[in-house]
Amino acid sequence: MSGPPARGLLAKQADANEQRLDHALRPQRFVDYVGQRALIDNLRVFATAARQRGEPLDHVLLCGPPGLGKTTLAHIIAHEMGAVLHQTSGPAVEKKGDLAGLVTHLGAGDVLFIDEIHRLTPAVEENLYPAMEDFRFDVLIGEGAHARSISLDLKPFTLVGATTRTGLLASPLRDRFGFTARLDFYGHDDLNAIVTRSAGLLNIALDDDGATEIARRCRGTPRIANRLLRRVRDFAEVLHQGKVTVDVAREGLDRLGVDRRGLDEMDKKLLEVLIDKFDGRPVGLDTIAAALGEDAGTIEDVYEPYLLQEGFLMRTPRGRIATPRAYEHMNKAPPKRGLQGGLFEE
Repeated sequence: MSGPPARGLLAKQADANEQRLDHALRPQRFVDYVGQRALIDNLRVFATAARQRGEPLDHVLLCGPPGLGKTTLAHIIAHEMGAVLHQTSGPAVEKKGDLAGLVTHLGAGDVLFIDEIHRLTPAVEENLYPAMEDFRFDVLIGEGAHARSISLDLKPFTLVGATTRTGLLASPLRDRFGFTARLDFYGHDDLNAIVTRSAGLLNIALDDDGATEIARRCRGTPRIANRLLRRVRDFAEVLHQGKVTVDVAREGLDRLGVDRRGLDEMDKKLLEVLIDKFDGRPVGLDTIAAALGEDAGTIEDVYEPYLLQEGFLMRTPRGRIATPRAYEHMNKAPPKRGLQGGLFEE
């Protein structure tokens, strides 16, 4: 009787530990943030100018694939502005009343961070417009012929929205952000610096070659880099002398199913579906999702961006296709068809 609850408690404790580690590794200031230099330099200027004028920072929209630092930037913005951060997500704000409770409790200059802002309902989104633009929230009192609308004045605040699906945002919402920042995948040098910094914070013995190996295989994503570092540390502590060398990193990452180009098991399954099951022909997203047993949104948001970035995948009007680079990486012979056949010419 006590087995399942105990397992559930252990799972919750593991999640709490992961969150605590993520928080410990999260930089608190612009100067500590590694990578995205042009974006960080611009945000630093905007934040400094707003502080000098005694105004809240203009609303900021952060776009990009998961794990690139959008939540971290929201925390940094609040810290740099000396403001209180209020955090929620699009799916959590289901009704107008939920939004009213959030914005009416904001103090002057506070930062409201809405993750997955593209998932706000249309009704909530429409009520967000006057709050962003005029710092006003309209409330309907009464019903029927006796109903009347009153406006509640809000304290000036900064909205920081984060999204992985910019195209799903309504134009009126997008246009109300004063600055839109696109986060890109990180280069190896920046990832190397992130891994080295995280190892120092976690007291992990890591040599330069080990850091380079982890940085090379983390899909250009800091969140994945930190996660792989912690897992490789486990292999080092249990199977070796505790130090993460290049050989230890390679062994651990190979056992985790992460190859030399950063592709994990799901990436390779996706490419195998395109190459083997559909013989290289264009395949629709929903068909790929059904073949993999995975949500189409997850495939589009999590797996496709890196495969596209690295040139393993192409989006065509007829569907997704694997590129010649994908065939080479997967040790597959490309089919002998031209473009009309759905692939590429020899």
